Amino acid sequence: MANVFLKTFVQMCNYLQDPCLVARFQHFCGIRGTFPDRAAKPEPDSGPSELRRRLQSSEAGVGNGAAGVAAAPQVNGMQGDDPVRPGAPSDTARAKPLRRNSLTGDVGQEFLVHNKFLFYLFTFGTELGNEMFFIIFFPFVFWNIDALVSRRLIVVWAWNLFVGQSTKDMVRWSRPASPPVVKVEVFYNSEYSMPSTHAMTGTAIPFCLFMLTYGRWQYPFLLGFSVALSWSVLVCVSRVYMGMHSVLEVITGFLYTLLILAFFQPVLDKIDNYYMTDHYAPLVIIVSHVSLGLVAFSLDSWSTSRGDTAQALGTGAGAALATHVNYQLGLLLDAPLSSLPLTLPPLDVGMVLRSLLRFFIGVAVILVTRMVMKATTIPFLCRLFGLPSDDVRQARQHMRVELPYRYIVYSVVGFVCVSFVPLLFRILNLA
Repeated sequence: MANVFLKTFVQMCNYLQDPCLVARFQHFCGIRGTFPDRAAKPEPDSGPSELRRRLQSSEAGVGNGAAGVAAAPQVNGMQGDDPVRPGAPSDTARAKPLRRNSLTGDVGQEFLVHNKFLFYLFTFGTELGNEMFFIIFFPFVFWNIDALVSRRLIVVWAWNLFVGQSTKDMVRWSRPASPPVVKVEVFYNSEYSMPSTHAMTGTAIPFCLFMLTYGRWQYPFLLGFSVALSWSVLVCVSRVYMGMHSVLEVITGFLYTLLILAFFQPVLDKIDNYYMTDHYAPLVIIVSHVSLGLVAFSLDSWSTSRGDTAQALGTGAGAALATHVNYQLGLLLDAPLSSLPLTLPPLDVGMVLRSLLRFFIGVAVILVTRMVMKATTIPFLCRLFGLPSDDVRQARQHMRVELPYRYIVYSVVGFVCVSFVPLLFRILNLA
């Protein structure tokens, strides 16, 4: 009986991992590749080492197959109605991945979009797991809704991403083969694939938000759960649509995150209180976040996962240090337990304007901080270690540059978000 169950389970996993399943879903959603005729069959699985060699070769075609990449126009985004197919529907357009691959510089190959609504919907869904969304979302919640919820969300996000990226580099599964899969996105194509960390963050953030706010804020359980589930499903499905993950990898990421949330649920309050009150907390924060980054960087050669891991850990360290400073200086004013559950105040013009001012001023400060820190940190590290700084992408592939660069820049960004910007709001009478 056990052998039958195991065999069935393995067969199901193989089916869910099949790139043809991804390709069929993309076809159903209106995505068509512009593959050459001779590339009609899937490429054989060449293994992680061969994948890494292809990705790091400047001649590699990391889009929808190597052939035809050089001839494709180097313009990203929608390119109007499809001129190749005269009988195509009016909503058909040629498109290219919106961002090039951050390791190889490859911009991907053109593909055809037959359903623009789904294209924009799933593009939005996949952006919910990218850096710019985090830069906007965490500060907005911190400055305008609930600082306690935001800083605890950052803790879970940072550790969840570390676990996911580290697992990727231990399992070392390659991305779905193209063809038959159409690479609607190529930015993360140099990373390994199992589990989907987009699915993990896209599950961790909404469900942790629900976990932290239900009972603290007054709203119906069904509403909160429905929003969290819809958010998670949108992000998970978008990764299959983008051709970045198999169905199995997305399901694994979703379930993996539920286990991580189950671990954090009883200890998150203790972690937050420790960060605020313990005199040794700053030392523990720095040592734990840096040491975990060193472990992650030692798992494999450089890829975008290295930077994402250090970025999340750096942001988490900066936010945690700022939490400690705010508490010690008496600047951290959480809502008292007697005021729970909290309710949204009635919206008026003054409140909305103040919230918008806080948001735009705060995000502007964060973006300027990030830009200045990037512009100064990378050249400094290159000079410090005797590396050429004329090619930033190449310089950042060195661990000696990438690790301290990510930690320095994003720990400062996290600190500025949690401590400096709220203080600035007080000065400007926007608190």
